[in-house]
Amino acid sequence: MTWLANLHPVLQALVATLFTWGVTALGAAGVFLFKTMNRRVLDAMLGFAAGVMIAASFWSLLAPSIELAGEMGMIKWWPPLAGFLAGALFLYGLDRILPHLHMNLDVEQAEGIHTHWKRSILLVLAITLHNIPEGLAVGVAFGAVAAGIKSTSMGGAIALAVGIGLQNFPEGLAVSLPLRQEGLSRWKAFMYGQASGLVEPAAGVVGAAAVLIMRPLLPYALAFAAGAMIFVVVEELIPESQSSEKTDVATLGAIVGFAIMMVLDVALG
Repeated sequence: MTWLANLHPVLQALVATLFTWGVTALGAAGVFLFKTMNRRVLDAMLGFAAGVMIAASFWSLLAPSIELAGEMGMIKWWPPLAGFLAGALFLYGLDRILPHLHMNLDVEQAEGIHTHWKRSILLVLAITLHNIPEGLAVGVAFGAVAAGIKSTSMGGAIALAVGIGLQNFPEGLAVSLPLRQEGLSRWKAFMYGQASGLVEPAAGVVGAAAVLIMRPLLPYALAFAAGAMIFVVVEELIPESQSSEKTDVATLGAIVGFAIMMVLDVALG
């Protein structure tokens, strides 16, 4: 990964989030292979995504935020707390404003500002909402490395991108397959599915650029991304994965996802 280390930090974030978007597109491409998916498999994959995001929130974001706050002479608990709560409130606000629809719900149960948008658009926007904090987290991680923060490393930033990429696969499927069942062609279902991940490169670039310009805000930015991701996990991923009768599969998926992300961060970081 020497070539990646030689790039400008904003370009590093762009490359990393293009990878995470690519995995979303790969998941969405599953619509070309089958029209439906076993519910237990989907629950396990959603649980896996939740586990990855929980682990990434601590190991890759909150822990460095706490350590960095101490290194910068701040009250160690304040920047992580303030950033975490701000990130969760930011996603809460988007959740209340952005029209979107969770899987397995009728269009009348769409959240956000009331619209007459099609069910397909609302399903895509639900996953797009997930991807904003994910892209932001990757961008902030690469920006922290470029800022020379001792508690961060290129390996850790790459581990975060890999972990986010892994859990993006089921998210791509979670968009394209329901759209196919709605009657869209395979190509349209794929295009909508991959489009849900396009927000990640944009958020990643913004995150990396912001922390480079405003280095004192870095502990807050790391925790902000963590708070946003935990909001998504608790508000959407866990409830959706546990909505069927066989909840153990989703729980085991979350355990496996957490374990893999933890190992990635410790081994590479």
